[in-house]
Amino acid sequence: MTGHNAAAATSGYIYQTDWALMDLLRKGQTRPDQAITLELHDDVAWVDVDNTGDPVELLQVKLHTTSKAAGLGDMAVDIWKTVRIWLDRSDTGDPQGPDLHLVTTSVATEGTAAYALRPSTRDVDLAVDLLTKAAASSTNEITENARAAFLALDQSVRRSLLHRAWVLDGQMPPEDLDVAVREALTYALPSGGPPAHDSFVAQVWHYWRSVAIDMLAGRRSMTSVTEVQTFVRELRDRYTTENLPTTVRLGSVTDEHIGLYGQARFVAQLALVEYSGPSLRNAIIDYHRAVTQETAWLSDSLLDVQELRNFEAELRFEWTREFEAMVQDLGLDALSPEDAEATKVRAGRKLLNYLLNSTAVTVRTYYNDGFYGRGKRHELAGHEDTDQRIGWHPDFIEHLEAITTSV
Repeated sequence: MTGHNAAAATSGYIYQTDWALMDLLRKGQTRPDQAITLELHDDVAWVDVDNTGDPVELLQVKLHTTSKAAGLGDMAVDIWKTVRIWLDRSDTGDPQGPDLHLVTTSVATEGTAAYALRPSTRDVDLAVDLLTKAAASSTNEITENARAAFLALDQSVRRSLLHRAWVLDGQMPPEDLDVAVREALTYALPSGGPPAHDSFVAQVWHYWRSVAIDMLAGRRSMTSVTEVQTFVRELRDRYTTENLPTTVRLGSVTDEHIGLYGQARFVAQLALVEYSGPSLRNAIIDYHRAVTQETAWLSDSLLDVQELRNFEAELRFEWTREFEAMVQDLGLDALSPEDAEATKVRAGRKLLNYLLNSTAVTVRTYYNDGFYGRGKRHELAGHEDTDQRIGWHPDFIEHLEAITTSV
């Protein structure tokens, strides 16, 4: 039972945070100077962006999956838990206090106070009467304190409180929130059809859940409409013919991923110039991210194969120019074989570091996330086709042949 309750609580938190994004996107155009908070003033709250005054709107967000009318009866525990939260505020009787919203997936039954507090069937006086009767007649010990506090209020204060209360029932279930968010983002969706749209919306969700975690953990107090709109606008700018979105995050690369490449050809190339330790680990991370990101772009139709081939050709041409210059400048004639080899290793490592830091060649004009170019150079260093392969050690061709022969 404990596990069930924990799962329900987790689902409820996820629903609250996801619903908050949908609400922010829908209302943001008319609330440019406002922000949303989570678990600060209430489950969800709208506040002025300077956060110096009282909240503008407080929302209790409830997910019910068992019954369409769950928790909305006049004696229901959830109703009285919500009322108690409202009663615990210092502005209970203030008619100018913030709007109080109960947002729920349940549907209120006609004849209940919740039904009387719906926007389309609103009757505040009836809601006051029904809750007063329920408070006086119920014997539920769980709601006893909330009911007593409600009955202790003057009738005019009860009416003032419920005049600010609204029941927004029949809200969409969790599985429909993605569609609602997508519809709210229609103005920003990039060209490219469903694959690009899916990628874009997934990026927005990833951003929002990171922001929500920070709010729930107390690392930030709010998220403004302007901040979210700015993120969406800047993200949209990455879905153009001159840019690309990065969807494969650094944190997504695990030790298990890194362990896959111990015997890879590009790792052997790095070993030839004594590239090891943290530098080798970083190189493997770049390679894995680049290959994974490229696969995602191709799958989402954000990058076409010919564009990719052109990029690889430019990288090879850049390498050819720098590699030939390195070989010409080695100056090995007066060196012993041991010193000559050490010189080659140093020169190859210098070439590697130079090209890994080079941004002269990019897949698109304004795409500048460096891991992709670095990872692609490692991919070319491990290419199956020797005509397409690049390398760092001046004698990498001979060394790789020797390794292959000895295996």
